Parts: sequence; structure tokens; C-alpha cells
Amino acid sequence: MAGRAQRSAAGPAPGLPLLLPPPPLLLLLLAAAAALIRTGDGQNLVTEDVTVVEGDVATISCRVKNSDDSVIQLLNPNRQTIYFRDFRPLKDSRFQLVNFSNSELRVSLTNVSISDEGRYFCQLYTDPPQEIYTTITVLVPPRNLVIDIQKETAVEGEEIELNCTAMASRPATTIRWFKGNKELTGKSEVEQWSDMYTVTSQLLLKVGREDDGVPVICLVDHPAVKDLQTQRYLEVMYKPQVRVSQNYPVQGLTREGEPLELSCAAFGKPQPTDMRWLRVDDEMPQHVVVSGSNLLISNLNKTDNGTYRCEASNAVGKSHADYMLFVYDSRAGEEGAIRSVDHAVVGGVVAVVVFAMLCLLIILGRYFARHKGTYFTHEAKGADDAADADTAIINAEGGQNNSEEKKEYFI
Repeated sequence: MAGRAQRSAAGPAPGLPLLLPPPPLLLLLLAAAAALIRTGDGQNLVTEDVTVVEGDVATISCRVKNSDDSVIQLLNPNRQTIYFRDFRPLKDSRFQLVNFSNSELRVSLTNVSISDEGRYFCQLYTDPPQEIYTTITVLVPPRNLVIDIQKETAVEGEEIELNCTAMASRPATTIRWFKGNKELTGKSEVEQWSDMYTVTSQLLLKVGREDDGVPVICLVDHPAVKDLQTQRYLEVMYKPQVRVSQNYPVQGLTREGEPLELSCAAFGKPQPTDMRWLRVDDEMPQHVVVSGSNLLISNLNKTDNGTYRCEASNAVGKSHADYMLFVYDSRAGEEGAIRSVDHAVVGGVVAVVVFAMLCLLIILGRYFARHKGTYFTHEAKGADDAADADTAIINAEGGQNNSEEKKEYFI
């Protein structure tokens, strides 16, 4: 941003101490101050506003567009002289001369603090004198970033509250929430203490079992800092998820006289500690053996038909999975296999017959196509050479009487 011109008079503000340079320079300063009047544009001076992060280095540059060897000086917000040409009257060693020439006075300020913020004045002792000011703005990143969570451990389906606080920043920060890679929307409140701001953002989140172990991230957007974030991992408890699988027979029908083995698997948080098998709407057959999570029937019969259930529970709740058993006759699979073989044979024979008929039709078609010719008789032999119609009729009749010439050729 370009510097802004301002009319001013040299000299310290009332009530502020004046740090005086040596006598020769003092006389020069007094003479210049006496001649200095406020100008309206500072048209020959150029400077820029400076934005700096607290603790970093700010560089102030006073430049002259058309130098005529006039004296350049830099003043602080209290209008105390920082540098007069290349001499520093102000006893603040944080100000250091970077460059001095007839066209530029450049000064650095190290370890910038909020108290350094304000307007700094560039003065050029021309006729009339000129003045322009630059503004130093100090940015302060958040001092601390903390996530507070309402409950350390939540149960699936619950809504929990998280609060993220960014303390003592300038300007106020913007807080963004993420669950994994998905951005969420929170509600922020800003509190101002003197020149500093504290921002608190609240997030309401309904959790499920899929959120267990997922990080919730609080990220800060602030011009003084990049990639400032903190996170908390969600811990969600949920009731078991149950699955029943058939170990034997691996494939095929459950038939009379054959064994059946089922297994039950359950996953939850906390891990299920109580698992049991039962038969729905009936008592468990006496010959059924239950061993841990497995159920075994060594010799199936039709009285075993029914629904078998595996139940698992933990501190959150109880879940189950069902297996419906239907026992087939001992020869059900064999008869099905025989029927399958018969159907396969019949299908093969039909396919062969259809293929043979198609081949025969193709051969006959090609034969007739090759022997196709002109059909004609010799009944009217001689008619073509007749001089007139009467003669042609006589010749034709004569041809009909000749039985040897009456032959037909056709295919």
C-alpha cells in the first residue's frame, strides 16, 4: 500500500522527552524545524505500509523520486527522530541502518512488538519541506490452540460437543473443523481483550461406530501463521455386530444323516464377552453340541429343522444373527444330480440333431443354386424360322406330330 501524505510540524509531542543529537546536528535540526511547514502531498517522497508478524523484522524505506541532496529523516509515532541522514539519535538498538543515500533512507526494526505499531514519518527538507507517513501493522498468531471434548468416550448414536479455543491473536482467527478429510461447520464466538482476540468454536457431532478412531481436527486460518492445527481422536463404543457362517457342508444341501457345523463371529467395542446359541421358538435338540462360538450337529434329521440364533452382548447392548436350517432327504442331492445328467444328455442330443439339419439345409441350398437353368421344350421347333404367322403355326403343328422331337429337359 502506498504511503499517505500528511502535513505536520517537526518536533516531539508535548510532555514527551526529547533525545537531542550533538550540537552541530542540533543547530541543523532547529534550523530545519523552523523552516518546516506542512505540505499537502509529499509528492517527492515514496514509502509503503508494512505488515509484520510479532517478533519478526520490519523494514521502513523512505525514498526520494527526484533527489536534490536534501536531508532525509525518519520519525517514530511519537515524532522522535529515529534517523537523521545516517545518524541515529534515538537510543533504541533495534533500529539499524540498512541503506542511506541521497535518494533513500532504509531502516530495519528487529523483534517487533505490538507497542511498535503505528505511523512512522518520512521527512524531506526541501523548500517547501515534505512529509509522508507509513503504517506498521503487527500481526500476532494465536498463543495456544486447544480442543475440549464433552465426553472422552461416547456411545454410537450420541451427540457430543467439542470446543476449540484459539487464544490471544491479532486479528481474530478463523477456526475450521474437519472429521478425517470431511469439513464440518462449527459456531464461533469472539472475545476481545485490549488489542487481542480469543476465538472459541463449538462443534456438535453425532457419532457412529464408523467414527471410532477417526481424528477431529481444529485448524486455524490466520495471516500470521500457516498450518496451525490440533486434533483429538474419537473413541466410540458400539454394540456387537454378529455374523453366522456355515463351515460344513461347505457347499450343497444339508441332508439327513450328514453333519452340520456353524460358527459365530462377533465384533464390538468393547469386545463381546457373552456369546450363546439358541433355537428360535423351540428347544435346542439334545444331540446338538455347542463349543464356544461353534454349533455342531453330527447326524442331521428332519426334527432339526428350524432357526438357530447366535447372540452376543457387551456393555453397550445385544445383537444376534440367525441361520435357517432345512434338512433334505438323504437322496435329494443324488436324484438332483441324476436329473441334471439326464437333462444334459437330452440337451446334447437335441443340439446334435439341430446341427445336422442345419448342415443338410445348407448343402441342399447350395446344390439347387448351382443347377438352376432355363426350362424349355422343342414343341415349337421350326416356328422361329417361319416367314409369317400362318407358316409358323403350320411348322409348330408339324413339330407336335413328331414325337421324337417332343422332349422336355428340366432340372
